[in-house]
Amino acid sequence: MGRAAMRFTRYFTRYFLAAWLVTLLAVPVWGDAWADDLLIRPARVFDGVDPHPHEGWTVLVHDGRITAAGPATGTPAGARVIDLPGTTLLPGLIEGHSHLFLHPYDEAKWDDQVLHEPLALRTARATVAARATLMAGFTTVRDLGTEGAGYADVGLKQAIEQGIIPGPRMLVATRALVATGSYGPKGFEPGVAIPQGAQEADGPELVRAARQQIAAGADVVKLYADYHWGPGEPSRPTFLMEEMRAAVEAAHSAGRIVAAHAHSAEGMRRAIIAGVDTVEHGTDGTPDVFRLMHDHGTALCPTLAATEAIARYRGWDGREPAPESVRTGRASFAAARKAGVTLCVGGDVGVFAHGTNARELEAMVAAGMPPAAVLQAATSGNARIFHLDDRLGVIRPGYLADLVAVDGDPTHDITALRAVRFVAKGGIIMRNGG
Repeated sequence: MGRAAMRFTRYFTRYFLAAWLVTLLAVPVWGDAWADDLLIRPARVFDGVDPHPHEGWTVLVHDGRITAAGPATGTPAGARVIDLPGTTLLPGLIEGHSHLFLHPYDEAKWDDQVLHEPLALRTARATVAARATLMAGFTTVRDLGTEGAGYADVGLKQAIEQGIIPGPRMLVATRALVATGSYGPKGFEPGVAIPQGAQEADGPELVRAARQQIAAGADVVKLYADYHWGPGEPSRPTFLMEEMRAAVEAAHSAGRIVAAHAHSAEGMRRAIIAGVDTVEHGTDGTPDVFRLMHDHGTALCPTLAATEAIARYRGWDGREPAPESVRTGRASFAAARKAGVTLCVGGDVGVFAHGTNARELEAMVAAGMPPAAVLQAATSGNARIFHLDDRLGVIRPGYLADLVAVDGDPTHDITALRAVRFVAKGGIIMRNGG
């Protein structure tokens, strides 16, 4: 055998063995399907509705769905048993505001991510972010815009659904919608076309753009109701109320929910009256605006963790007194709670690291919301807001077996969410062990 043939043989053998090992190991690395009954025995079960965990409950799963949840009554014949002593079993947590195609701003500025990072790089990073999110116990995410990565979230969602990569269930917003000239990146020679972090559209074209995104795979239509038009300016309204109203009607007609980025009181007011389902951030909301939110049934996603993360990037060490931006966010959150506004749980993850999603729940507790109420909001509450409450968000027979176990009791200490021991998605075990 000649040297060339020998090199080819060695190369082919290495390639074949590597391919065979990847094929053999791919599924068990991140998913463990179980066709028969699966009995999960934690110390207690938080069902997503009752604020008090149920001590001594077990949960039975068959064919991806919960078939029983209640006091232990024995083990069905042939069932696989998962013992999780010392843990609390919860419904899979639902992340309400994520950007899987962004990574922390202390690693790379937003402008640089949008303008300089190749789409392939951003997509590869997003697959890692998706896995980290799932392993942190968040089995569903509402991803609110790719920020310059086009419709790549639609492909990411499909890859997860087809079992190509591990990740949470995804509700995607694709490109998001902004008024012409209002978004970014900015600061370049006027008249030079700069790639934007969202799709620009105005007037009747806003409806057309919303429909384009829906046709491309958007589950959510996201509107930027305000933004800072120039450097150093505060957030000011972008779309007219009539523009947003038409876009919201088009989205709702297509069975999609609508999220509105809004920091300013006027941006929030226009979005609420236009009929959006959720307002994101709401930093400068007033008592009148929050009463309006309550009366219209509009939910608030306060994104406290993102505000805190940005403050840390600017030098805050976490000690009190907190910077003004953090205090303002906390005050807004308190005013919303006082007005009885429905609260969504979503941290604007991507501003900070994926897989640390629980920081938003911790921030909400630190701002005065009881841990059990925050957990309700992150499970059955988010499921209801996102129209998923017929299959997700509670531990109840007939619901999908999206289940998470953590050490300790997060209804007393929310930081227990950091210690994830077990994750199942649709009855498939994605993580079993610390």
